[in-house]
Amino acid sequence: MPDRQPTPGASRAHPFVPLEFQRIPLETSRARARAFLETMDRRRTTRHFSTDPVPRELIELAIRTAGTAPSGAHQQPWTFVAVSDPALKAEMRRAAEEEEQAFYRGRAPEDWLEALAPLGTDEHKPHLTDAPWVVVLFRQSHGVDPDGSKRTFYYTQESCGIAAGFFIAAVHGMGLVTLSHTPSPMAFLGQLLGRPANEKAMLVMPVGYPAPDAKVPDIRRKALEQIAVWR
Repeated sequence: MPDRQPTPGASRAHPFVPLEFQRIPLETSRARARAFLETMDRRRTTRHFSTDPVPRELIELAIRTAGTAPSGAHQQPWTFVAVSDPALKAEMRRAAEEEEQAFYRGRAPEDWLEALAPLGTDEHKPHLTDAPWVVVLFRQSHGVDPDGSKRTFYYTQESCGIAAGFFIAAVHGMGLVTLSHTPSPMAFLGQLLGRPANEKAMLVMPVGYPAPDAKVPDIRRKALEQIAVWR
């Protein structure tokens, strides 16, 4: 998202305040960066969740962390719906599996299925009922003013993507696991969870502890030289 400076003389909705920033020694920066990399490098996506409970406070902290993400024009176009009710999770699973069955058995193009094959995914989604929490990220496609009029939001996909990354990092940092699940299509989630028309389901993230027998695909991440270019 471009960092646009305010036009000289333009009215500002919020005054500017001094940046709260404390410069730290370079060695401290290195140590923090390496520790965070090591933590995140151990992160793995799993579809095998324990039913052990997770306190609501931890989910609240993860959502609050996600809410610190930068967003286009600081419009924060996200809503996180945290579901723990067993009956509602069961309904979400039933609807998701119905959509996914149609996806895997006819709607998905062959190359997509080939890309998914190493991950072992299919239409069965037990994580939606096993995990103690299922957090659904809704993207606000536009705002709605108190009088009902529509307000344009900018860079909503990018903003919500960054917020999702913050959420995932927070979850992993507190010793839990999550899965980024995208049922296709996802319109049923807005209906089940009672969200307004301007909110579009973007990501489903079960959160909890891994099952004792949890398995993950034997895959590797790309090396630095494959993802970075220096000029």
